[in-house]
Amino acid sequence: MRRRSGGVDKSVLLRWQRGEMSNFEYLMHLNTLAGRTYNDLMQYPIFPWVLADYYSETLDLSCAASFRDLSKPMGAQTAQRRDNFIQRYNEVESTEGDLSVRCHYCTHYSSAIIVASFLVRMEPFSHTFLALQGGSFDVPERMFHCIAREWESASRDNMSDVRELIPEFYYLPDFLTNTNNLHFGCMQDGTSLDDVVLPPWAKGDPQEFIRIHREALESEYVSAHLHLWVDLMFGWRQQGAPAVEAVNVFHPYFYAHSLDQSQLTHPRHRSIILGYINNFGQVPKQLFTKPHPSRFAHKKDTPLSATVMPFYLQLDKVRPSATPIKELQQGPVGQVVCVDRDVLVLEGKRLLVPPLGHAYFSWGSYDYSCSFGNYSTDKVFAVCESVCEWGEVLCAACPNSSTIITGSSSSVVCVWDILLSKDKLTHMTLKQPLYGHTDAVSCVVVSEAHGLIVSGSHDCTCILWDLEELSYVTQLPAHTHTVSALAINTQTGEIVSCAGTHLYLWSVRGQLLTSLDTGAGQEGQSLCCIFTQRNQWDASHAIVTGGNDGIIRIWRTEYTRTQLPTIPQGSLDQQEPQEGLQDNAGVCVSWERHLVLCRELNRSQQVSRRRYRSNPAVTTLAVSRTNGTLLAGDAWGRVFSWSIEV
Repeated sequence: MRRRSGGVDKSVLLRWQRGEMSNFEYLMHLNTLAGRTYNDLMQYPIFPWVLADYYSETLDLSCAASFRDLSKPMGAQTAQRRDNFIQRYNEVESTEGDLSVRCHYCTHYSSAIIVASFLVRMEPFSHTFLALQGGSFDVPERMFHCIAREWESASRDNMSDVRELIPEFYYLPDFLTNTNNLHFGCMQDGTSLDDVVLPPWAKGDPQEFIRIHREALESEYVSAHLHLWVDLMFGWRQQGAPAVEAVNVFHPYFYAHSLDQSQLTHPRHRSIILGYINNFGQVPKQLFTKPHPSRFAHKKDTPLSATVMPFYLQLDKVRPSATPIKELQQGPVGQVVCVDRDVLVLEGKRLLVPPLGHAYFSWGSYDYSCSFGNYSTDKVFAVCESVCEWGEVLCAACPNSSTIITGSSSSVVCVWDILLSKDKLTHMTLKQPLYGHTDAVSCVVVSEAHGLIVSGSHDCTCILWDLEELSYVTQLPAHTHTVSALAINTQTGEIVSCAGTHLYLWSVRGQLLTSLDTGAGQEGQSLCCIFTQRNQWDASHAIVTGGNDGIIRIWRTEYTRTQLPTIPQGSLDQQEPQEGLQDNAGVCVSWERHLVLCRELNRSQQVSRRRYRSNPAVTTLAVSRTNGTLLAGDAWGRVFSWSIEV
């Protein structure tokens, strides 16, 4: 395999150029190769500021002015700032031994204190920050508390601040909220520091900030210019004459290659150098010695955008297949799985064991035993009676080939360790029973990506469990009926739960984001639900529910803008800060997230509601890998496909 300089695999570069790898994934790959790791705050992964607009109520990602100049380091984002750093470089002529100390910057774009300051609202970084600061938080004005102010400081105002960002800015909303209620003090204007102040276009929602920020990172503009930033951080403009020309020269102690081993053996010099690195950071390993190619260098390659239109982008043109694409001989459809060139369908109370899908797990026997069978031959090859001790199995989930999670009539969620070899079950042993419900477990889902199990019960409780520790995390409140369906978004970790006629949307930490009464009546109770999951920054992604009335409902989240009442002059409460955001006119506004019904998909064209009762219930849902087709299995054992009519 031919490799580029610095050990970068040529195939990885081509995958990125073809759009098979996201900008985020490619940057993480480069950081890893350059020695950056989550395990060392002094060598933490580096990500770029990509936006320059933190003030508009709506962010325009089609406008170049919305973006930072990726061809320039943070010290050269404005002409005045660039000239000031060039002047600093030209004025310094002294040397330390044989080492020139001429540089544009005496501070760095990534260091332990920078990382800890960004993540200070989360543990263990709160304690790390306190340790680095000598036991107390910094002066409130210097604490990380406002995205726009951080940008202004790093790009324009502060000559000692040239910081870049960390990966969490593109996937983790938790670091933006002060959930631990830490006391950071008040600024001189009386503002109390709490959650991070977000740009207006984030609508006061950390998850929306992360979504839009990630969308900006993956945008066409950034894709076309990201190679220029790579040149500065990991490439040919990191060192030497190209770095001088790019206004990208840091203090020599920040470059590992420039340090003389004799200096490191001298105790005093070693102490000084390590002090610099500990306090200010270190330049990554250089990966490229020639200009990095752009993402669009291979014009004949597959374009970045998907070639298949996701079905949920044109719901008015979505039509069902005239006949079932699959049909079972008996019983309702229990699971639909899309593989490369086929659709696998299982009847109710059966579940494929990943990753190959040649084996299935089955429950619902009259004696409460469970079994394993071969999907292709439909023959049972193992029967397990040990599960009987925990009552009748009512639901199950299978995250991988070695774990099965069952929910039983005894109210216990059981995690089982299994070992399958072709058509042979070596063992199925109980790994951990999870106690928390007081009635039968009605549904269970699991996400390996987020290490999460979610179970619902007839007692109206819904509980989050840690998949790794197999322990209780939290309970999702507010359900007033049996929890009938659950789903986890593998991209964002968001959770949707259905109970009665209500639909709930939760964050991965169990915070209620929004809910609504669907108004569908008892006949329209949701029996299954899924997320469409093209990517986590896709604003048009949807929640799909399948009802007992045979209707498929497509939901999206939207924001509504509310103007908060202003406090009259002279009011006793005048000095109390108002919650919400201020728009450009100074009016205090608030944004609320809502679930909105986009469309109902019903194969029956009759208007009379009475005829709906004859429609078989939708028992399971699936989305094709391209997101171009929605697959729905029903109680009559049929699977129909829904796609955009061409």
